[in-house]
Amino acid sequence: MEKQIQVFLAGDSTVSDCPPHEAPMAGWGQVLDRLFSQDVKVQNHAKGGASTNSFVEEGRLQAISEKISPGDYLLVQFGHNDQKPRGTEPYSTYQQYLRKFAETARGKGAVPVFVTSVQRRRFDADGRIEHTLGEYPEAMKALASELDVPVIDLLLKTKALYEAYGVEESKRLFVWFDPNVHPNYPEGIQDNTHFSEEGALEVAKLVAEGIAECKLPLSRHLLSVEENSDV
Repeated sequence: MEKQIQVFLAGDSTVSDCPPHEAPMAGWGQVLDRLFSQDVKVQNHAKGGASTNSFVEEGRLQAISEKISPGDYLLVQFGHNDQKPRGTEPYSTYQQYLRKFAETARGKGAVPVFVTSVQRRRFDADGRIEHTLGEYPEAMKALASELDVPVIDLLLKTKALYEAYGVEESKRLFVWFDPNVHPNYPEGIQDNTHFSEEGALEVAKLVAEGIAECKLPLSRHLLSVEENSDV
């Protein structure tokens, strides 16, 4: 019997498993396993509020290092919280920490994959998504090129996704409720960063698409369109 492939996820709240009291809020990592055959196990280590530096400093990368093994994968998506004062600078500390993720995976015989940040739902007057992630996505792609790390451009993919839905319909992808509509959000909520389960699944499908586009051996374990059409 072949060893089960583990896909480790390092990231922030847009990737993480959300607690039941926040439902239907969900990170894309919470539903990614639905897109793989049973010989792949998703290990979601993403945490709300995490930046590259806090993730490392809290020992979360070390925890992955202790479990990851040859043939596994480490998908890394940060940027939202790296923008904050306690975070990092794009072309210096951000890249330095990302390098640690790549080196940790490769040191264990695993494959690192960089994933650029998801866009926030912020439309301009013309119905186009405004870029709010600064230089972080480009800094990640530059380092990926330098280190020959596969990169999934989720920034580009989520921009296209939100714009395809449009200003109003794209609210379905996020946690948007009027007051007294959902028991977990009695006062209502207008969240343009965190996904609904529907949104998380659509973004997870974009990650799967990126895995296939990168021609990673992992792509052989993705369910076909027919198999996941009822997901």
